[in-house]
Amino acid sequence: PRFAPPRRADVISRLDRAGLLPAITFIFSRAGCDAAVQQCLAANLRLTTVEEAEQIAAIVAERTADIPSQDLPVLGYDDWLAGLVRGIAAHHAGQLPTFKEIVEELFAAGLIRAVFATETLALGINMPARTVVVEKLGKWNGETHAALTAGEYTQLTGRAGRRGIDVEGHAVVLWQPGIDPVAVAGLAGTRTYPLNSSFQPSYNMAVNLVGQVGHDRASRLLESSFAQFQADRAVVGIARQARRIRDSMEGLAASCDRGDFAEYARMRSELSQREKELSKDRSVARRAAVLESLAELTRGDIIMVPGGRRAGTAVVLEPAANPAAPIVPVLTEHRQLKRLSAADCTDPVVPVERMPIPGRFSPRSPQHRKDLTSSMRNKLADADPGQLRRAARAGQTSSGGEAESGVADLRRQLRQHPCHACPDSEVHARQSEKFLRLEKEAVALDRRVGGRAHVIARTFDRVCAVLAQLGYTEGDKVTADGRMLAGIYSELDLLTAECLRRGIWDDLNPAELAACVSALTFEARRPDDSAPPRLPGGQVGAVVLAMTRLWGELDGIERSHRLSFLREPDFSFAWKSHAWVSGRPLDVLLGDDMTPGDFVRAVKQLIDLLDQIRQAAGDTALATTAGAAIGALRHGVVAYTSVQ
Repeated sequence: PRFAPPRRADVISRLDRAGLLPAITFIFSRAGCDAAVQQCLAANLRLTTVEEAEQIAAIVAERTADIPSQDLPVLGYDDWLAGLVRGIAAHHAGQLPTFKEIVEELFAAGLIRAVFATETLALGINMPARTVVVEKLGKWNGETHAALTAGEYTQLTGRAGRRGIDVEGHAVVLWQPGIDPVAVAGLAGTRTYPLNSSFQPSYNMAVNLVGQVGHDRASRLLESSFAQFQADRAVVGIARQARRIRDSMEGLAASCDRGDFAEYARMRSELSQREKELSKDRSVARRAAVLESLAELTRGDIIMVPGGRRAGTAVVLEPAANPAAPIVPVLTEHRQLKRLSAADCTDPVVPVERMPIPGRFSPRSPQHRKDLTSSMRNKLADADPGQLRRAARAGQTSSGGEAESGVADLRRQLRQHPCHACPDSEVHARQSEKFLRLEKEAVALDRRVGGRAHVIARTFDRVCAVLAQLGYTEGDKVTADGRMLAGIYSELDLLTAECLRRGIWDDLNPAELAACVSALTFEARRPDDSAPPRLPGGQVGAVVLAMTRLWGELDGIERSHRLSFLREPDFSFAWKSHAWVSGRPLDVLLGDDMTPGDFVRAVKQLIDLLDQIRQAAGDTALATTAGAAIGALRHGVVAYTSVQ
């Protein structure tokens, strides 16, 4: 029978009987956490006494008193409370922040004894338990299903064991087919974890550093960063590898009593490389000539396909529809309809004759194909055989004269070299080929070393070049626009500053401003490219177009400086933020793509950037509009929650 993992309610019941509660069960899915609570309720699992249930209900009622009553059904309040009074709860980023805070408070007080949580609970929240349950040793990392690392396993199971209460903590891994207990022991026993820096200079950081300490000193400071230390440490390993390769080369240099065999070996290597390049050039030139010849064919051309799958005589029925990638419909001498492409031709196709094709000709008619084939044969029979041979030869591509001459000269020099006549030349050659291969590897490693050195400082220099091009800095001086950018802390800081500087948002009302600015803070968890985002009316559409064009302009400037920091604005939250500012109810805005926790978090992030825009705009109408938008966003569940 197919393996079935133990039911979650059964796992909690067994832990309860063994005295191993409270427990946190890590499930790497928001929906999985909510489903686990429902499964426990369906199994009639209860972990609290009547008095504890009443205490939980009183605490919840007090903490949620300020949330508008009309929003409670939308937030799933009743189902959530039903789990709490039984001592069971879920905890994940999709929940309302207030709900998560209550779960944390009740768990710390010992009133909640079973929490089903995503891995976010393992970071930055003080919720120790007696037992941690890990359902699976793999998770979706945004790109693929990957196994837990030793560091991730330790971070999760580190919640087990309450200081001053438990003498030890317990970690339970649910067995599934394919899980090796030795591998689990390896995860639990590992105590050293790689730490990798994700640091890179941003525009806001660069303009602040230049303004405070100047470009040169800022560059030296960045050279002392942990990211540069890691890059340098990697350089040490690469340089050591290159040194080992050169040490192994010392005894490989071939010697010959006839002459300098190293020189002879390099000539052989150069000849081989030139022959490869010449062959490649011939292939490229031949393909280009084939494509050009196919694009020039017209209706009624009689052609001789020089080789390949379609070799033989054919008549062109129609010219190619796309000259860039020509595909020509033809009728072969065997009355077959074929589509001739560059893959079918070894050499360019040149017409050898022409013949008229009747306007009434139908490729689907066998009789029409037979008649046209007969006419083609008659036309070729009447033609001069010498003319046909000359036309066929005209299609053959010629070799590159100058390049071929250089290869011929090098071959002649090779034959004239004293070592060419050595009876042991092939033995020496194999030894020299190994020497040259190792030398090539060492040179490639040297280039990698050069590319890693000063990588953080080089990135900082490119960022500063972008800022200078846009007028945010002048040498070590920060301009007025640069000081504005210095106060904007956002992933899209440069795009925000440019929108402010160019007045793109100046004529918007509060709801429209919130909708447009949301594109700079919001990023969909599951991007859907199948449909354009829903946008509110008014001026939003025109501003969205202007912001997208501006991003494209900045992206081009970044690419010219070999940078790629600015993601494309995401307008998926524009309609929801506009509707919330306009007073639309919460139930209209939530759905499969938006949980209460996601919504509150997105609005809070939007408020934060709007407040930065308000301060950067100074004493202007835009600052007033931004302040009004902030006030309109702070209502309902947003006004009574805080972001974790």
